[in-house]
Amino acid sequence: MTAKWEEQAEHMVTEQIVARGVRNPRVLLAIRKTPRHLFVPEPYRDESWSDYPLPIGYGQTISQPFIVAYMTELLDLPPRARVLEIGTGSGYQAAVLAHLADEVHTIERIPELAEHARHVLRLLDLDHVHVHVGDGSQGLPEFAPYDGILVAAAAPKAPPALLEQLAPGGKLVLPVGDRGFQHLERWTRQPDGGFRRETKDAVAFVPLIGEDGWPAS
Repeated sequence: MTAKWEEQAEHMVTEQIVARGVRNPRVLLAIRKTPRHLFVPEPYRDESWSDYPLPIGYGQTISQPFIVAYMTELLDLPPRARVLEIGTGSGYQAAVLAHLADEVHTIERIPELAEHARHVLRLLDLDHVHVHVGDGSQGLPEFAPYDGILVAAAAPKAPPALLEQLAPGGKLVLPVGDRGFQHLERWTRQPDGGFRRETKDAVAFVPLIGEDGWPAS
């Protein structure tokens, strides 16, 4: 990453993320180390470090930097974590998680986006990030349990399959609501197998399409 981008990344972290309350030093370092501009389509690259979502094609977006940092902080990942991300999109969120976890699995339903994310992640030598194509609302039970599951698309409710794939103490962070307006929720798996739900900030995400999400049309 050139000095120009490093300076912009530092400004983004200081002015857009820390200033709005994200404090976890591991998360802030992960954001600083991730070259966001590489995940943004060329026509929007000059806006890479601005605090708003940007289009990446196929009706999808790369989330604003603050939301990426905030949702990552809510995961509260332990060292040596195994993480599942739903909605790979550009691959940026997966790259951030890769600086916090030993193993990252990420699911994208649009094959073209999945392939582009694989390409950028390979360029960054993030070989412990594994990109899959499929229905993210069903998770990836073959690699469970996960210490954290992050969903970058809005669901009508927390998908039961994702809750069941959490390790004890693991957290699921996702937007829940209708297609236009949601709140972030954090679900934590308790030692007895039950779950604790917390409701966080209001957000607006593209819909989660799938069996336990929204229909495609």
